[in-house]
Amino acid sequence: MKAEEYQERAAEFAGWPVKLASYRLGATWHCKADNVSPGAALARTTGASREEAEDKALKRAEELLGRTRRQEV
Repeated sequence: MKAEEYQERAAEFAGWPVKLASYRLGATWHCKADNVSPGAALARTTGASREEAEDKALKRAEELLGRTRRQEV
C-alpha cells in the first residue's frame, strides 16, 4: 500500500511546538504528532477521516505536554 494525501502542519500546545503528519492508507487515515525539537513521537492515531485522526493525536499530545514541567535556567 502507498501513503496518499500526505500533509504536515505545525501547531503549539502548552507552550511546546508540535508537528502533525497525516496521510491515508486505503480507507484509514493515520496521524503522528511529534515534539519538533527532538522529534520524539507523542502520539500515533487512526481515524475514518483526517480530522478525526488529527483530533485524537492533538488531544493525546496536549495531555502529555500539559504534564511536562519546564525548569527555569
